[in-house]
Amino acid sequence: MVRNLFSAKVRKAAAKLVLSMIGLAALQGCENVQTTQAGAVGITRKQSMSVVVSREQIDQQAAAAYSQLRQEASQKRTLNTDPALLARVQGIANRLIPQVKVYRPDAVHWKWEVNIFQSNEVNAFCMAGGKIAVYTGLIQQLKITDDELAAVMGHEIAHALREHVREQQTRQQTAGLFTAGAVIGAAVLGYKIDPDVANTTTQLVYSLPHSREAEVEADNIGLELAARAGYNPKAAMTLWQKMGALSGGRPPVFLSTHPSPESRAADLARMSQVVQPLYEAALKNQPKR
Repeated sequence: MVRNLFSAKVRKAAAKLVLSMIGLAALQGCENVQTTQAGAVGITRKQSMSVVVSREQIDQQAAAAYSQLRQEASQKRTLNTDPALLARVQGIANRLIPQVKVYRPDAVHWKWEVNIFQSNEVNAFCMAGGKIAVYTGLIQQLKITDDELAAVMGHEIAHALREHVREQQTRQQTAGLFTAGAVIGAAVLGYKIDPDVANTTTQLVYSLPHSREAEVEADNIGLELAARAGYNPKAAMTLWQKMGALSGGRPPVFLSTHPSPESRAADLARMSQVVQPLYEAALKNQPKR
């Protein structure tokens, strides 16, 4: 009995040591950074970023991926096929981009690119370093207004400003370490954990909540960018209503990387009031047409 009890204590101590070592390795491979200034909407969260994957590396990867995407679309003749639509989207981008200095002055000098891709997909994105893509499906299927399109583009630009891709890569690395630690620790204790189950648990507890946090940040920063550029921030609410109607059913919020439509609508309504004075000031400063 004494021998068995001693063995159990040793196993528990070994399991704790394994988890501690893995946790320490994860922490040592990261640094806490402030990627952006707070802005009017008050984004103050510090982000844990991998010291192994630099911002320059992410920018280079994004530039290469965007170049390939643009080249493939050009070959398929699905790149910028509508000059009027391209001028519309680039015009909105040209008003949004100068506003990024509020969050990070260096971003004004990024090598920004804006292109439209002919596709039924309802999508848009801004890669690291300012590589923007808008799909015609987003514009056509939602019958999107300029104010709504500014909300979408502002949201995507915000992801780039906050370096959410780099942050997500860091979280994936850390989550992988903790998943491995759970499996190894359980094995030391004499239990068997399915790696898939451990990975799912790690995603639910660790990764998905932070992904939702990134989406809220992008919503709020996007609102401010749009408002400062002279686009009505309230359009973000009609935009997400259209998106919700288009998408139909959705997974439970705890399984989703996006906030629930209800919480998103409430947050957008609150933040639109915060940035409303910026919008009104921008309207006064816009040249008369």
